[in-house]
Amino acid sequence: MSEQPMREPNSISSSVDVAVDPAAAFKVFTEEVNCWWLQGPINFHDSTRAYEMLIEPWLGGRVLEVYDLDTCDGLELATITQWEPGVRLAWKSAIDDVDTEVLFEPIGTGTRVTVIATINGEDRGGTAWVRVTPTWLARWFDRREQEAHEPMQMAKLALAVHYADPVAAAHWLQAVFGFFPASRIPDEFSDHTWIEFHIGNVSLILLARPGEAERVTHIPWVFVDDLDAQYQQVKQRGAEIIEEPTHHGARWFTAKDLAGHQWTFAQASPRM
Repeated sequence: MSEQPMREPNSISSSVDVAVDPAAAFKVFTEEVNCWWLQGPINFHDSTRAYEMLIEPWLGGRVLEVYDLDTCDGLELATITQWEPGVRLAWKSAIDDVDTEVLFEPIGTGTRVTVIATINGEDRGGTAWVRVTPTWLARWFDRREQEAHEPMQMAKLALAVHYADPVAAAHWLQAVFGFFPASRIPDEFSDHTWIEFHIGNVSLILLARPGEAERVTHIPWVFVDDLDAQYQQVKQRGAEIIEEPTHHGARWFTAKDLAGHQWTFAQASPRM
């Protein structure tokens, strides 16, 4: 049997500067993660059940998606391996091979928050904190004095707009219309790319224009309390199902109305 060479760990990082001292930045990052971690169709492993994100404040505590607010039961994402308030926070993933470290460095009158993810093997979402923290945490610091300290309740109606080049469209919408991206806009588009803006509590989703239906430009998304019942009703009453129920963070299916317009129905999250 030949031995396979061990792959060197790969690290990626991101930083954001906030206008509070390190102790306060650490406190907001951990205690208010349910506020700054954005609600959205693909922002949880299972958005059909997730109420919020939680970081338990002790060494050995859990990082988890909360599915039951009374018991704090949910999907355990990681275990806290370092807990140094105002200095350092680290956790080991329970869902993949990613170790994450968050550093709080004093700079001038504020703090630089740096997220470092070390990929020791497979990445099944553990590196998401590197991608989302700069945008989402900065947004929360800009708004936390004016907004209630609770997770945003997203509307049950969203809009998907199809473009030939969703990435170029996203950069234009941000620069010209001033729309807030729910995560960093990628440099290029792929089948796994999800681009979403939040306008108030409404999701605006940018997707590639399907080649077989060039005329499709806009598809409303309706979030319902019981997706299976909705699917059965739509199917039994004769609507054409374009996309069968699928699950990628959110669960949804797509159907045509009497005029040929497409509608996507998705399972509402508990916060809706």
